[in-house]
Amino acid sequence: MNYERFMASLYKLLLAGVVVFAGYCLWQLWELHQEHARLLQVESHLRARLADKQREIRENQRKLERLRTDPAYVDMVIRRRLGYAKPGELIFRFEQIDDAPRFPPPPPANDR
Repeated sequence: MNYERFMASLYKLLLAGVVVFAGYCLWQLWELHQEHARLLQVESHLRARLADKQREIRENQRKLERLRTDPAYVDMVIRRRLGYAKPGELIFRFEQIDDAPRFPPPPPANDR
């Protein structure tokens, strides 16, 4: 009888160990699942950034090719960015001040 109680206790202990181990494995699996989901989001974000940068590179390559081959485009870029003018031309510059109001504020209304 003592042997039977010992074996029953041993099986209970073994079963408890298996349950604890299975719980630990499931917890690790859940954490891996969460990490995988997070990495998928990061990958999606990085793929979008990569597509934006590739689009930017294509646009810059197109501009560079135009600068190399199109004198009218070069002239336009120089005029706009550097403010150059041909002899006899006048350049008018209008600066926009964002801090100052464009119109005076309306007078306060008299409530009578």
